[in-house]
Amino acid sequence: MSISLDQVSKYFSSLTGLQREQFARLEPIYRSWNARINLVSRRDIDNLMERHVLHSLAIAKAFDFTAGTAILDAGTGGGFPGIPLAVFFPEVHFLLVDSIGKKILAAGTIARELGLQNVTVEKARVEKMSQRFDFVVARAVSDLPVFYRWTHRLLRKKNRNPFPNGIIYLKGGDVTEELDSLPGEKEIIPLSRYFEEEYFLTKILVYLH
Repeated sequence: MSISLDQVSKYFSSLTGLQREQFARLEPIYRSWNARINLVSRRDIDNLMERHVLHSLAIAKAFDFTAGTAILDAGTGGGFPGIPLAVFFPEVHFLLVDSIGKKILAAGTIARELGLQNVTVEKARVEKMSQRFDFVVARAVSDLPVFYRWTHRLLRKKNRNPFPNGIIYLKGGDVTEELDSLPGEKEIIPLSRYFEEEYFLTKILVYLH
């Protein structure tokens, strides 16, 4: 078992053979792409599984999406959190969107290299989109009030999951002030609840619905 796969299997023991293969391939694929395009920082490429893949999969620890759920990954960059989540939820559809053409091109190619049939990509500015989704996910794209203004209108009103449609946002630090100005229900989940690595001590998941 590769070190990268071992890190994922540590927290997700019920992966299928295909999922295990896809997660094992993530690190070499991203290393190859990162040599050409700066998808993640040079410092983080050596910690890809922890700081990008596991970080993305925190959403899979908190939510179990039903088949057919439509999720927008807004400001995906090189494919996070969308690509790891698409591996984990093969029956959920993910639209990965970013305004930077070379990054969204790389994310789409990586998804194809992994054989992900549930991923589409689009070069777009999320604030100009009009499609509707069950959930919007992202990792620290902007301040929460700005991101909420851009994306809350894209959420479908009818729920297909046993939990409400909403925005699922991965972020670090204190978000109290940011949340004070937002309407609706707000939940904050510390990622140290799921992962024991030191990196996750200051990371949180924010669920707005």
